[in-house]
Amino acid sequence: MNPLRRRWLLTLAALGAGAARPAPREVGDDTVRRGRPLEFPRDHGAHLAARTEWWYATGWAGRGEEPSHGFQVTFFRSRTAMAVDNPSRFAARQLLFAHAALTDLEARRHHHDQRIARWSGAPDAALGAASQDDAAVRLGPWWLRREGERWRSVVAAAGFRLDLTLERSQPLLLQGDAGFSRKGPEERQASHYYSEPQLKATTALAVEGRAPITPPDGRAWIDHEWSDEILHPDAVGWDWIGINLFDGSALTAFVLRRHDGSTLWAGGSFRAPGQPVRVFAADGLRLEPGRRWRSP
Repeated sequence: MNPLRRRWLLTLAALGAGAARPAPREVGDDTVRRGRPLEFPRDHGAHLAARTEWWYATGWAGRGEEPSHGFQVTFFRSRTAMAVDNPSRFAARQLLFAHAALTDLEARRHHHDQRIARWSGAPDAALGAASQDDAAVRLGPWWLRREGERWRSVVAAAGFRLDLTLERSQPLLLQGDAGFSRKGPEERQASHYYSEPQLKATTALAVEGRAPITPPDGRAWIDHEWSDEILHPDAVGWDWIGINLFDGSALTAFVLRRHDGSTLWAGGSFRAPGQPVRVFAADGLRLEPGRRWRSP
């Protein structure tokens, strides 16, 4: 064995043994069920007992009539059901992974990057961690957190950098039945799901080592969702849109597709400014393609 590799493995073993501690305990009620009230700021945070979870930020920057950039930052958490009783801080009880993208509309360039790390659940883990008290998730130099009425995120990616400040302009939007969102014909195929639409976006963007630019305006959308279930066995694809309309309305629509392209389940919502949310029934929504495009 290479001496450097052997030394590295011995160091990891020593750290794992020396840093052993009881496995972190999940806090709060992570059960996904109808009637469970969402409580904030706790439910902005991670739900470690749930099988899968994500925080998803999308938006545009530039002038409203002619945006210059589009951006996306997503942090995922997945419970592995492995090493549950292993006290080591290297135990892979959870996986944290993230994806980020920046589209330069003028240059017609799309940049993207991703990261992944195992996580024992310890709040001070070196590779990454997610708070259970409020939204605060990080993976190395990438992070997303909530600061009062705004969300902040910094992503130092390969070939680009995002620095986002997303300020709330409307109340939280609870999707489905007060945050309980069905994703299939069986009640257990569901998630807890809320959105933050119409966020005012202040962005600092840098591409391929060039000096950062700060576009004059922007709008963003954040989704936070967690679930214990994978999709129905007949579901092979999922189309989703979240659209901030210029009049301040917010439109959510999703369709789960069977292999033949037919709709297995659908849902979403529409909220006009200052109005109650209109929730779409599973048979009350249809998405039709206006045209087709083949990726090169």
